[in-house]
Amino acid sequence: MSAVTHHTAPTQFVEADGVRYAYRRLGSGGEVPLVMLQHFTGNLDNWDPALVDALAAEREVILVDYPGVASSTGPFATTIAQMAQQIITFTAALGLERIDLLGFSIGGFAAQDIALVRPRLVRRLVLAGTGPKGAPGMHGWRKDIETHARAEVPTGEDLLYIFFAHTETSQAKGVEFLGRFTARTEGRDVPSSIASRDAQYDAVLKWGIPDHSALQRLTGIQCPTLIIQGDDDLMIPTKNSYLMAGLIPDAQIRIYPDAAHASLFQYPAEAAKDVNAFLG
Repeated sequence: MSAVTHHTAPTQFVEADGVRYAYRRLGSGGEVPLVMLQHFTGNLDNWDPALVDALAAEREVILVDYPGVASSTGPFATTIAQMAQQIITFTAALGLERIDLLGFSIGGFAAQDIALVRPRLVRRLVLAGTGPKGAPGMHGWRKDIETHARAEVPTGEDLLYIFFAHTETSQAKGVEFLGRFTARTEGRDVPSSIASRDAQYDAVLKWGIPDHSALQRLTGIQCPTLIIQGDDDLMIPTKNSYLMAGLIPDAQIRIYPDAAHASLFQYPAEAAKDVNAFLG
């Protein structure tokens, strides 16, 4: 019997507080499962299969749709704090008392909040392509990035523009990613709605309102933390990854070259190796 992969893992559902959470579970091993929180408007299929399968080769991996997004029902969050509480509810519904947590982009916002408000839940934290609340350059995205990110019907060209560096080499890696993430043909997740997109952007804007004092929140993250970022993120400034690394007490940082927002999709093998080594 062949092992379950990102392409074959069935979509499952669990209900809690009136919400039907859509999730996928694959892999085995590791001390605790790795829960992965997706980017803006992303669904279960927006993860890079090469990354997920490489992580699942060494541990159990759980992917989830936020409430109101894609195949999950319920009200969508309009603040990151709400999103964090929803994911905490999801983990409780699965009976998870201890997890490792990887948050990408807006998922990294929620992951920071989860680590702060439920520290007993998170053993180790991975923050990819993300930034801290209230930091400089976090209040929304520059015009060209916002236009592509908020497209009513996102295309491969939109993803290439916002996720990958505007170099021939990075864009070529982006095209390879597009081929991987569209390869699943059976049981694909449904697209996110326009309403959930707008709710998530409200949350992004509220998170990014300039507030220097909010940076002190990072000093409260006590679990070991790995920060992953491209050297020139056009969506969430790379400088804010260094800021997080300086303020989180037990943090290390990995910057990938010639990469932008989705460095973990540009370098899936390298990112998985770094994450697996960090998680132990």
